[in-house]
Amino acid sequence: MRNAASSALRAPYKWALGLVVPLVLALGWKYPLLGFIVPAVMVSAIVTGFFRGRWFCGHLCPRGAFFDSWLRLIGGRRPIPPFLRSIKWRPLVSVTMIGYMVWRIGAAAGDPLHWGHVFWEMCLLTTLIGVPLALVFRPRAWCAMCPIGTLQMAVGGHRERWRLDAAACVGCGACQKSCPLSLPVVRDKARGIIGDRDCLKCGECARVCPTRAIAPPGP
Repeated sequence: MRNAASSALRAPYKWALGLVVPLVLALGWKYPLLGFIVPAVMVSAIVTGFFRGRWFCGHLCPRGAFFDSWLRLIGGRRPIPPFLRSIKWRPLVSVTMIGYMVWRIGAAAGDPLHWGHVFWEMCLLTTLIGVPLALVFRPRAWCAMCPIGTLQMAVGGHRERWRLDAAACVGCGACQKSCPLSLPVVRDKARGIIGDRDCLKCGECARVCPTRAIAPPGP
């Protein structure tokens, strides 16, 4: 089984893509139209999710890139608690945050500048939640409960599952320790796949696997 060449988490472009978040935060309050970057990312992620699951999260999400690059320098190393990924309450988080956004937009639905300001507010709110989580746990802790990530997981989490060679796996646990979401990487190795629907398809687990037991989807 061929190993992944590299990890998307460590790709050089993440440093540039990650600057989108502080740029929107710093200037969006004065130039509200910058806030429309937020729904553009949301829609792109959801559409992509139907075909590739959470691939967008792992490769193209500006917030994810911010966590992978700039926050990685100071982020924590503790495993992400399973309750943050629990499907029992993530839908409630999603409905609450999206509902709040829609309610705020409704205050001046005909004003695009107001829309942009609301999107900026949502970027600020999620940053105020995500950064402390990144400092306490791992940089991607917010991604474990992200409303858009939850939608991607729901509509396409079964897509493009990475392969896991059970015969080659030695049970060292390196893959699970390196996973940005602290997922149970080897849980489904008897099926020959990484079966968790929240998998970001980032390749970090394949990068650290000493026996090259993990590989992308394909022949």
